[in-house]
Amino acid sequence: MARRSATSSLMYLGIRGRVVALNRMTGDEVWRAELKGSGFVQVARDQDYVYATTRGEIFCLTPDTGQLVWNNPLKGLGMDLASIASDSPLSATSDFTSSATSIQRQRAAAAAAAT
Repeated sequence: MARRSATSSLMYLGIRGRVVALNRMTGDEVWRAELKGSGFVQVARDQDYVYATTRGEIFCLTPDTGQLVWNNPLKGLGMDLASIASDSPLSATSDFTSSATSIQRQRAAAAAAAT
């Protein structure tokens, strides 16, 4: 069985001008990146990076540490919400659903073993 990378066990959420990485199994915070302001943050992940938009800017972060790779202020486009798309596959429901199903199976097995 292939070993999963450390970042494959993370989930990312955008909240109040931050991106927060949580361990999928425990919910523990792994890292937090302060972006800009305190508004809504849109987050997407591809194979290499985490992308976040807030207050009319886009940020590129490393998925394992949240370190800023680059930032583009998107001058002249205003401060509205922005959507994210990419030529590379962005992680979405399929990866998360697969992981969530795996977690549910592990919990069910642990519960069955405890009885």
